[in-house]
Amino acid sequence: MTQVISIHSFRGGTGKSNLTANIATAVASQGKRVAIVDTDIQSPGIHVLFGLDEEDFTHSLNDYLWDKCSAKDAAYDVTAHVVTASGSPADISGRVYLVPSSLKAGEIAKILREGYDVGLLNDGFHDLINQLNLDYLFIDTHPGLNEETLLSIAISDRMVIILRPDRQDFLGTAVTLEVAQKLDVPDITLLVNKAPDIYPRETLIDKVQTQYGVPVGGLFYENDEMLQLASGGIFWLHHPDHAFSQEVHIVARQLTAAE
Repeated sequence: MTQVISIHSFRGGTGKSNLTANIATAVASQGKRVAIVDTDIQSPGIHVLFGLDEEDFTHSLNDYLWDKCSAKDAAYDVTAHVVTASGSPADISGRVYLVPSSLKAGEIAKILREGYDVGLLNDGFHDLINQLNLDYLFIDTHPGLNEETLLSIAISDRMVIILRPDRQDFLGTAVTLEVAQKLDVPDITLLVNKAPDIYPRETLIDKVQTQYGVPVGGLFYENDEMLQLASGGIFWLHHPDHAFSQEVHIVARQLTAAE
């Protein structure tokens, strides 16, 4: 059975896409067939982490939603694009597919102006699962709560909510959790990202778990290496021994443990 996993945050700037790319690739390194769909259509960009430019793809999620192509036609096998710090191909035993959204201003404006058929998005998810024979489908959602995000949450087997140790995030995450629980998402995990290193790990994890009553699957501290990489690749492949990378693999193993 394919697992559908929504990666969400209440607001932007939490590092959601970066964590999605890192965790999904770590799952693929376990021999799994993984796809990532960038449904953050209003502010896309996860394809940059895989070294893709707008010119590198013929079709995008936007084309599928406007009936210009099939969902599979908008999916790109980016496994060969996943490289180490030396630029050599990474040893990924599974497959990584990406369905990017368009960065073209006109296409983003069209989405904002006209919207799209949310039901068609759901059909596309199922087509990808069947046609690519996926083990995991990761949905990189748009921050906040809108119709498209609610659909992604509602059809998910698991939901991962990313928050920063910030009062706005704490308040927004409470709202997101309440909505997800009302939609009967069976498995919800929190990830704390961009935590200042002044916060002791266990103290912060205990605070978050106590406040929400939901397990914290990982805690990621701010680090200079991430800033230096500047979305130039998959972090754990560039810094395999880094504490951030070790935490990525812990989360990936948690997501695949229920098989």
